[in-house]
Amino acid sequence: MRILLLTTYFRPESAANAVLMTQLAEELTEQGHQVTVITAMPHYDKNRIWDEYRGRLWMRERRGEINIHRVYIYVPPHKTSLAGRLLNYASFNLLSTLAGLMAGKHDVLLVPSPPLTNGVFGFLISRLRGMPFIYNVQDLYPDVAVRLGILKNPRVIHFFEAMERFVYRKAAGVSVISDDMRRNLMGKGVPEDKLVIIPNFVDTEFVKPLPRKNCFSQEQQFDDKFVALFAGNVGLSQGLEIVIEAAERLKAIPDLLFAIVGDGSAKAGLVAEAEKRGLHNIRFLPWQPYERVPELYSAADVCLATLRRGITEDSVPSKLYTIMGVARPILASLDSSSDTWRMIEQAGSGLCVEPEDAKALAEAVLTLYNDREKAAELGRRGRAFVEAHHTQQRVAQQYQEFFARILAQRGKPVPTNAKV
Repeated sequence: MRILLLTTYFRPESAANAVLMTQLAEELTEQGHQVTVITAMPHYDKNRIWDEYRGRLWMRERRGEINIHRVYIYVPPHKTSLAGRLLNYASFNLLSTLAGLMAGKHDVLLVPSPPLTNGVFGFLISRLRGMPFIYNVQDLYPDVAVRLGILKNPRVIHFFEAMERFVYRKAAGVSVISDDMRRNLMGKGVPEDKLVIIPNFVDTEFVKPLPRKNCFSQEQQFDDKFVALFAGNVGLSQGLEIVIEAAERLKAIPDLLFAIVGDGSAKAGLVAEAEKRGLHNIRFLPWQPYERVPELYSAADVCLATLRRGITEDSVPSKLYTIMGVARPILASLDSSSDTWRMIEQAGSGLCVEPEDAKALAEAVLTLYNDREKAAELGRRGRAFVEAHHTQQRVAQQYQEFFARILAQRGKPVPTNAKV
């Protein structure tokens, strides 16, 4: 099967979508398919196009057997600027459409979100190249932006809601990563037979348990601490103010340390608040290379996953699979009605508290601080769960089965190399 993947983020970037889409492309290639990727110049980690890619509008490269077309993208100096973000989308969408038209003939086009605009231009490519396109929903937009207050103007919200309906209507199939998302889209009128739930995954051969005391823990002087770690995007939706408050509640425990690793639009405010409160039991570290992910997470005693109230229905943190992959317990602050809460309970891999409840989060941290064997057992259960349900081999098989079903529905022959 010849698969065209249109994604804003792809390795060598370390954004969650970049890692997921790269591993999916590699696994589909491993399973016998031909994958071509259209993506942007690397930019997310540094908030600017990397030096080795600067000054180009378009270029080609290879990653193993994967052909990659990279195009220029405007990177706004301030991530919270709506005008800058729209220019970011427009520059990528226009150039990626041209690249898609020149990328040759393919059987299917896979377009992961965000942003929503990728779906519009994915439809344009699919129509001009005569192939079905599948829209993969990683986050629900504009829902998240509205709940966070990023989008407030009713006319702008209506515009993006109309764009959302257009994408769902024109997609040959829509894959979502949770049942919450499936119900959300059905409520918006997306036919049930167009939807499929395909969860995210983790590379269990790479993301595996390492010793608690490793190179990263030694570099950061974690070895004599009990570390509660948050790693990932430090944005508005994560609601990490709760971690600041929990750290203040537990500041009397000398060997308990909170670590926030990553960057994002909310980081500066969090750093300022921690300094204002005089907290010495919380440390902020920059993005770490993806190659260090196993030792980064393994250097923690417990790992945090936080989202603001109402956001869990629109997003499933991909870091959960990484935390389980390294056999560390999860401390999750999110909606009790969400699939994410239910998954953690099903796996037996952590403790969950309601969002924006710093007291409950602090008590959960203290529970595992006082019961290290319970923490270790939660971590072991998480590892067993992802090995059983969320390997990249298993998930890639689900994608290719969905692609084959879409082709069959449209009366197109399924290529003989599709292992379905």
